[in-house]
Amino acid sequence: MKPGHRLVLAAAPPGWTVPELPGDVRPVLLPLPTSDALPADAATAVDVCVAFCREPVDVHAAVAAFAEPIRPAGALWIAWPRKAAGHRSDVTENLVREVALPRGLVDNKVAALDENWSGLRVVWRRELR
Repeated sequence: MKPGHRLVLAAAPPGWTVPELPGDVRPVLLPLPTSDALPADAATAVDVCVAFCREPVDVHAAVAAFAEPIRPAGALWIAWPRKAAGHRSDVTENLVREVALPRGLVDNKVAALDENWSGLRVVWRRELR
């Protein structure tokens, strides 16, 4: 995150935050959208979105809702419960790719976001920016 960036946290667990945020970055907290229509405070340009997806349907909703707001150069992190931490989930990085790639997004990083959440970052393909 850089100073001045717009950050959206969708369906974040209580108390979850991005460490070491620049002082002027205030996350917009939203529920996970149930359609591709976003509230006005999130429908404009977003630099980074972290969407917490517990079920496969959540991945579809998050990609549909946040793909356009991150265009052209933002990033969408799809987070799911870490199996290594003992959590159960049908969400995997392969599922995220299956949903994101046909929309013109490409993954460029996978990481443990914390002890309970894994994440895959997707961005727009260069030729579609």
